[in-house]
Amino acid sequence: MGKLTTHVLDTMHGSPAAGMAVRLYRLGGAEPELLKALALNHDGRADAPLLEGAALVPGRYRLVFAVADYFKARDVQLPEPAFLDEVPLDFGLADAGSHYHVPLLASPWSYSTYRGS
Repeated sequence: MGKLTTHVLDTMHGSPAAGMAVRLYRLGGAEPELLKALALNHDGRADAPLLEGAALVPGRYRLVFAVADYFKARDVQLPEPAFLDEVPLDFGLADAGSHYHVPLLASPWSYSTYRGS
């Protein structure tokens, strides 16, 4: 059974990004369709897969990570406007039977991602 998961690491503090807000959208229609909104747990992960089983269908998706709000909540002094506010990641899911893991490594000044396992 396929699933979609995510994990965020705070590279400024060297820790999981506990409490970061994340939204998941399905793309392809006239407007992105919001599928899920959540806050990451103490380990910087969602408590359950974002999509799994029949809910995971091939297509284009977007994860939006509230990076600036997370760092402000950690009392990091950010300029106004913040260099990074929300980080959107657009990606495709081709195989409904696969595990897609989309991690984010983030600081107030940079981010990177990859297809994890």
